[in-house]
Amino acid sequence: MTDEVQVRVTVNGRSHQSRVEPRRLLADFLRHDLGLTGTHIGCEQGVCGACTVLLDGRTARSCLHFAVAVDGSDIRTVEDLAGLDELHPIQEMFHQKHALQCGFCTPGFLLTAVELLESNADPDEATIREALMNNVCRCTGYANIVDAVAEAAVELRGGHRA
Repeated sequence: MTDEVQVRVTVNGRSHQSRVEPRRLLADFLRHDLGLTGTHIGCEQGVCGACTVLLDGRTARSCLHFAVAVDGSDIRTVEDLAGLDELHPIQEMFHQKHALQCGFCTPGFLLTAVELLESNADPDEATIREALMNNVCRCTGYANIVDAVAEAAVELRGGHRA
C-alpha cells in the first residue's frame, strides 16, 4: 500500500484538502476526487491541451502534474467560468461563432483563452494563434476558435474595438 500525502489546494475559489497517493495526477484528482469532470484527459502526454487548467493564474497541463506537487496552489477549471445565469464571454463567443463541435478540446481552449485575455485585452490574430498553438482540435479547424477569442476580447473590453 502506498503512503498517502496531505494536499491542500484552492479550486475555483473553494479550499480542499485531501490525502492522495504521491503518483496521483492532478487531472485524476480534479476529475475523480473533486468531481470536476470538465477537465478532459486526452493524450496523457501534455500534447493535446484538453486537460488544461489555470494553476496559480497560468495555463498548465493537469495530466503532467502530480496533485502533491501543487499543494498550496490556486487552481481554476472550466467549471469556474460560467455564472449561474450566464456564460463567461469566452464561452458565449465559442457558442456564437461555432467554435466547437464535439467539445472535447473546448475546456482547454477556453482556459487558454482566459489566460491570454487576462494578460492582453486586445490581442491581434497572430497573438491569439500563438497562444492557442498548443491546443489540438480535430473537428473545427481553428478559424472559428480564433474569431471567438477575438470577439470575446472585444466583449470583455465593454464591446468596443481598440
